[in-house]
Amino acid sequence: MKRAIFQRFITILALALVLSGSIFGVTISSIILDKTREDMLYTLRIVDHSLNYEGDLQDQVGHYKNIQGNKSSRFTIMDFKGNVHADSDVDDYWSMENHGDRKEFKEALEEGVGYGRRTSDTLKLSMLYVAILSNNGEYILRMAHPFSGILEYTGLLLPAILISIGITLAISALIARQFSRSMTKPLNEITEEMLKLNDENPEFHFDQYQYDEMNVIAQTVLQMANSVKESRNRIEFEKMIRQEFFSNASHELKTPITSIQGYIELLENGLFTDEKMKKDFYSRIKKETSNMTNLINDILMISRLETKEIEVTLTDVRICPLLKEVCTSLEPLAKDCKVTIELSCKPIVMHANAQQLRELISNLITNAIKYNKPNGKVKVTVTSEAKELVLTVEDTGVGIPEDAKQRVFERFYRVDKGRSKKMGGTGLGLSIVKHIVNYYNGSIELLSKVNEGSKFIIRLPIQ
Repeated sequence: MKRAIFQRFITILALALVLSGSIFGVTISSIILDKTREDMLYTLRIVDHSLNYEGDLQDQVGHYKNIQGNKSSRFTIMDFKGNVHADSDVDDYWSMENHGDRKEFKEALEEGVGYGRRTSDTLKLSMLYVAILSNNGEYILRMAHPFSGILEYTGLLLPAILISIGITLAISALIARQFSRSMTKPLNEITEEMLKLNDENPEFHFDQYQYDEMNVIAQTVLQMANSVKESRNRIEFEKMIRQEFFSNASHELKTPITSIQGYIELLENGLFTDEKMKKDFYSRIKKETSNMTNLINDILMISRLETKEIEVTLTDVRICPLLKEVCTSLEPLAKDCKVTIELSCKPIVMHANAQQLRELISNLITNAIKYNKPNGKVKVTVTSEAKELVLTVEDTGVGIPEDAKQRVFERFYRVDKGRSKKMGGTGLGLSIVKHIVNYYNGSIELLSKVNEGSKFIIRLPIQ
């Protein structure tokens, strides 16, 4: 890259020098042309005032030819028809062709002054012609002088031009090298920092560079590197959570399976012949089987909510009828626990999946019933605020300790393990609630005091 920057810098500089040299040449040539024209015009006006048009014109123009500085100049006197009456370079001027078609002649005849530039047929040289209308007679006076523009001064200018170009290129080469280093050094440093991503705990450090664009690149790379680092940490954390999840799930399933296996072995060995005892064992097997089924269903639901593999059908769900349906299904549990359920629901229609909302409401109210006190209450309220559905489930139960508030949404976490086991809970209810709330980009808030009760506030976008 450094070589590419250096080469392009020098190439651009060389093109700039060529372009500027060309413009300089054209400008100087134009200046020289204008200056030469002015000098020749001045000379012609002096000659015009000094000529005796009644005398020998050929002899007089010959004298002007011999004046120092006019050796290479040529003077021609013509009438208004273009016929030559005198020429300082030709003795038999009367044999010269008519000059009426010459550009400088026509301009002088029409405007008083005329200019022309071409190769002379007589002298075979590039000549500059200036012609004026005489003030002292009916003649056109013309002066010709060899003119090659800036080429005439090439011999004088070339060494100075070559030296200036050489110095410019040398200085530019140093500047280009320094510039290329200032460009490649930050990029190399950024690349070296990026290689730290292979380290276990990379720490990135970037200097403040002289170019704002480099600082922007450095900051962007730093943000990307930090994002990669965070993603890596998140993946490791999720991996750990999954390992813990599978370990807990295995443990939760192992207990009922062991119980079922024990009951079946006792029944197979015929150790119990009492029909009442057998029915009790069958009832326990059925209960453990039901617990395993609930546990597996909860695990599958969490997995689907996390991976979003399940195809969810969204419809307009009327919240109040759904809430009443859930509460009706939980009345037997509330009766067994001696808990009263109070409802307050504002008519709201939410665009969502009915089964997911049913699971969310059911888990919250079920927990409020199970972890309540005898003769306790569960108050369920549904309102709307700023295009959000607000579901509040408040109980008068045992409450949740401060250090457990952040963990109650973890999978298989139980505040009171003994009571949870007795109630047949899977330890996944609040985790399911959290996943459903996250699925709809909602929020969940927990307020609780030990022995006073708990209050869950769920906010979900209505649309």
